[in-house]
Amino acid sequence: MSNQADAVPSPAELDLTVTGAPADVSEYVRSKIGGLTRYPITRGRVRLKQRGHADHGCAVTAQGNFEVHGRVVRAQVGAGSMREAIDKLEARMRRRLADVCALREPSRGPAAAPPWRHGTDSPTPLPRMSDTARIVRRKSYAMAPCSVDDAVIEMTLLDYRFHLFNEIGSGTAAVVYHGGPTGLRLALVTPDVAGELADFTELVTISPHRVPCLREDAAIQRLDVLKLPFVFFIDAAQGRASVLYRRLDGDLAMITPAG
Repeated sequence: MSNQADAVPSPAELDLTVTGAPADVSEYVRSKIGGLTRYPITRGRVRLKQRGHADHGCAVTAQGNFEVHGRVVRAQVGAGSMREAIDKLEARMRRRLADVCALREPSRGPAAAPPWRHGTDSPTPLPRMSDTARIVRRKSYAMAPCSVDDAVIEMTLLDYRFHLFNEIGSGTAAVVYHGGPTGLRLALVTPDVAGELADFTELVTISPHRVPCLREDAAIQRLDVLKLPFVFFIDAAQGRASVLYRRLDGDLAMITPAG
């Protein structure tokens, strides 16, 4: 007997909100996303943003946020046109939904490792930093302490390149990201706390480098000169961990823990 809570809605029953798109494109979004209702999506939101030009290969950005089994599953892509962005978003979201559904399945041994360990998802190309790049968004949020394993899951389901979190064992800020020989890497404010980390099972390598203490202008310069997707650093003006990163539109954003 099927569980009512796991009932799959039909495309017509899906609570879907589309913003930033003309009527004909909105219908195309609903048609494409309707094909994902083989997964137990209860509600979703798709946002499209058009830029005036495609000098960074990203005239349109599309972001989807869907609720599945009580989890928020997110995907974000850039493309040269709205329809191309929608097609890419649908394909990326399909992989994200397969990941979250796999989390509910019982373990069947080593072959049943989480999908992100097998590299089944192609990484989003690194956006080129514009000549006039500036910090256009600042986000601050309270970070509930969690393990490295939980941080990896959160990063994967939210389609992030990296995830800033409060590591529960050491009580310090940390960033998990895609990189290193295993595909996952962990940066700590100082490698001295590596021995205090809570137990985790993900194949994560730990960076041996101490996080630099920088002012914002120096962090921007470091991001640009080293061609990095993000910079994890201690803000010299505020004395707290921060992450500066490139947005898909070529501008920059900053994340800091609240408090």
